[in-house]
Amino acid sequence: MILKNNFYVIKLKRNLSSFILLAFTFGLLIFSKTNLSAVKNGLALWANSVIPSLFPFFVATELLMHTNIIYQLGFILNKYMKPIFNIRGEGSFAFIMGIVSGYPVGAKIASNFRQNNICSKEECERLLSFTNNSGPLFIIGTVGILMFKNTTIGILLFITHLLASISVGIFFRFWKNNKTSKNFFKNSYSKTQDNNKNISLANLGEILAESITSATSTILLIGGFIVVFSSIISILKASGVLNICASFFYPIFDMLNINTSFCLPLISGFLEITNGISSISNIPCKKLSINIILASFLLGFGGISVMLQVLSIISKTDLSIKPYILGKLLHGILAAFYTYIFINIFSFFNFDL
Repeated sequence: MILKNNFYVIKLKRNLSSFILLAFTFGLLIFSKTNLSAVKNGLALWANSVIPSLFPFFVATELLMHTNIIYQLGFILNKYMKPIFNIRGEGSFAFIMGIVSGYPVGAKIASNFRQNNICSKEECERLLSFTNNSGPLFIIGTVGILMFKNTTIGILLFITHLLASISVGIFFRFWKNNKTSKNFFKNSYSKTQDNNKNISLANLGEILAESITSATSTILLIGGFIVVFSSIISILKASGVLNICASFFYPIFDMLNINTSFCLPLISGFLEITNGISSISNIPCKKLSINIILASFLLGFGGISVMLQVLSIISKTDLSIKPYILGKLLHGILAAFYTYIFINIFSFFNFDL
């Protein structure tokens, strides 16, 4: 009898992914009406927000990878990047572009660095932990102005998001510190130049076409994730699974004196960041600081949807996803903590009634 039970358990583990995908397919059929609306909203979000804000940055990033700017930044900023983040100065390009453009540009650059041997495996994993961030267009524009209807809230969230990102980078400077190869960069410049041709008038058209093709592939990948996760959240809501999951958090929220109506949006945000923050911003609460702090956490964490995007981007390399997951969890916690501190120290950041 015990052997038979063990056999069933092993068989269930082996076919778990099949059962999940089968349940998802049935969910699409059973809740087709709500799914249709969710998919339309996901496509609208992708077309109206993601493509305009990210696609140009993807193309620009690809083009800049064919210039000397990475090495120029490395030469200028090495004296800061190495002692603070334990990363060669070239890593500043990933950090700057990750902050300016947003998810998942930082991860894409770290992956490109690894493929082109600009950074060692350990340094690229350190970059993954803190350079893949929400951009100012999304935080200030979408979250602050459109969702919270307040520019100051957007600025507050961006400041704390940036501070948390830097803090995570400092923490992860010790990631596999004893394994970093000291001789990795001896001839990295010349080797990379051989593998990664620079832009000239002769090859401008070719490189531009390659950059647009690569950027299009990435933006389509992001759109697919947004649509799929919009469907998943819709199914989980319609089936009541999200409500059941949220009920487990009620005692914790009651103990922290936080309205339990935040549970469901927080779980949605764990799955997909935009839907979760939008729901949190719409919850009426006299203590608006709670809405802002929870939104700050989700902005730092990024959600499972972004995590899978990063996993798909680094799948062609030997980079581990572990530093990214740990880094984003720490990023979310620190961003929420810094937001709480700012709200309580600076009166103009306190929006409580």
